[in-house]
Amino acid sequence: MRLPSFPARVLLSWLLAAFLSPVALAATGATPAPAPVAKLDNVRCQSCHDGSKGKLEGPGPEDTKRALKSVVSEAFGKGVHAKMQCVACHTDITDNAETANVHQKNPAQPLNKVNCAGCHQGLFDAAKNDGTAKDKPRLEVVVKNIEAYKKSFHARPNADDKSKPNASCDNCHDTHSFNVPAKDSPQYAQWRLSVPKTCSENCHEEQLETYAASVHGQEISEKQNVKSAVCSDCHGSHEVGNSSAIPFKLGVAENCGSCHEANLKSYKATYHGQITTLGYANTAKCFDCHGSHEILEAKDAQSKVHSDNRMKTCRQCHNGKKELADAPVGFASFQPHGHSGDFERYPQIWVAWQIMLQLLVGTFAFFWLHTALWFYREYKERRQLSRHPRIKAEALPAELQGRHVKRFSLTWRIAHLTFALSLMILTLTGMPLFYPDAPWAAGLMRLLGGPEIAGNIHRVNAVIFAAVFFWHLLYIAVRIARDWKNFRFFGPNSLIPNLQDGKDMLGMFKWFFGKGQRPVFDRWTYWEKFDYWAPFWGVTIIGVSGLIMWLPNVFGAFLPGWVFNVAAIFHGEEAFLAVVFLFTVHFFNNHFRPDKFPLEVVMFTGTFSLEEFKREHAVEYQRLVDAGELEQYLVAAPSSAKLAASKVLGFTLIAMGLSLLTLVGIGFFTGG
Repeated sequence: MRLPSFPARVLLSWLLAAFLSPVALAATGATPAPAPVAKLDNVRCQSCHDGSKGKLEGPGPEDTKRALKSVVSEAFGKGVHAKMQCVACHTDITDNAETANVHQKNPAQPLNKVNCAGCHQGLFDAAKNDGTAKDKPRLEVVVKNIEAYKKSFHARPNADDKSKPNASCDNCHDTHSFNVPAKDSPQYAQWRLSVPKTCSENCHEEQLETYAASVHGQEISEKQNVKSAVCSDCHGSHEVGNSSAIPFKLGVAENCGSCHEANLKSYKATYHGQITTLGYANTAKCFDCHGSHEILEAKDAQSKVHSDNRMKTCRQCHNGKKELADAPVGFASFQPHGHSGDFERYPQIWVAWQIMLQLLVGTFAFFWLHTALWFYREYKERRQLSRHPRIKAEALPAELQGRHVKRFSLTWRIAHLTFALSLMILTLTGMPLFYPDAPWAAGLMRLLGGPEIAGNIHRVNAVIFAAVFFWHLLYIAVRIARDWKNFRFFGPNSLIPNLQDGKDMLGMFKWFFGKGQRPVFDRWTYWEKFDYWAPFWGVTIIGVSGLIMWLPNVFGAFLPGWVFNVAAIFHGEEAFLAVVFLFTVHFFNNHFRPDKFPLEVVMFTGTFSLEEFKREHAVEYQRLVDAGELEQYLVAAPSSAKLAASKVLGFTLIAMGLSLLTLVGIGFFTGG
């Protein structure tokens, strides 16, 4: 007898088993065991969702077809989730694909949205609980990205469908193949090049079209330059904010500056950049002038900053609205990125900076040396008790003891106080702009009420400062005119420098080095004359440059734009020179040298003792004695109340000056 073939035998055994099984079960009274449920692993999922099969479809509602998510096994195997099972994320899928109703769900009912954030947060919390979080630094980065995303514009409910966010994880990341390529690797370069396409695929198609024509887009698409800016460089990745919101506007300059470092530095030196650095969004940012997605090279005729288009660009803000007058023609040649380090491109700015640099170095080098030598010599003499001869009060005639000499009238004392206070307020309100990066700058500007209020305070005090200066000129002119025939331009009462001042200065340096006696002086010393004449230069430079910047629309109508760049240099650096000189050299000469420390009150009381007068101005004292005119200048000593009030005022002004000097020093070394 021949046996059936192998297939026939298999078929026969299946039929026999099917026939005998019910009989056997009936005979034993047993119930049939349930068929084993196949394990729902990635292999079974891929039996349907295999991306290599092309377009995939499954049954949909009302006998329609619906697209199935396709997953390429090879790409999934290289992703960060390769070791995970599909059902670890798709938690509502519980059966296997062999059942009649796939996933045991109504085909019309979509799967639950995968909770990427909850999963990663849970994993990190578990790692922290079991002490392994430090071994999973990448997981911590992901959790931080999640927190940033939750605060981002993408996480907000979509305007058209409130049940969905503007963008979720899988809109940007292909979660089945996502991987973090190492920087400087070919994969990382390809990932960067793909960012614009990723952003545009589901959302930002119009922006991509504009970006593709820009200088950044062309570098990416045509030159494959991975260093060119992509969406995430400007907008961020997980922390994407509303581009109309203040935080985004304030961050734009720093984002652009991560590539354009030199331009960021020069921008922050302008008024626009200073205000932005201080935390206010009401001045021009990079995108206001250059555009955003449509940025072109400046030489491109379509660029917003091309020479033919600059006036139109400036007038986007300077258009007669919002308290900004129409931009005059001079604005077109203003150099928003001009700096002192490039003579070829910015010769006027370079020359202006060199002038101020030489002035600063020369002034401080001479006077700080003068101060240091003076302190050393005077302190040494006091330590050795070998002071120069002094007149003692008991050596004066009895009728002169306790008498004072009048040095400054009430008018001059009020003028000096007004000058000092207005200068300090000018310093206080101007410093935040000069040092916007200083740690105290933003807080001080908020304390002042913001740039607009601080600017108004600054300009009011500038007017007061200038008014005192010009009033003094008028006062002097009237005094000279009244006694024109007797006035001597180079006489002992004149503040005009003369040959004797040069001799006195040389004599002081000899005394500094122990080569001669300390000189004796007439009514005005050479350093007092310098203090008097220095404001003529300072007020002119600071005043004219400040006026140009105060009224740019007036001066821009007939002056070229680079004048504003030069004015900013002159104004800031001359103000720095004045403040540092006054609160170091001037304070030392009048208050801090050993013979005066800690305070000289003559400018507040208007008088000083006859003994001090004879010691400090021996030539004038002897001249008045010889002429029999000393009695005309003698007055009673100030009352104890007046003296106490003068000391309070003096110490207050010194404290204010030193506080401002400290802020300037911090700004110079940390934010300058």
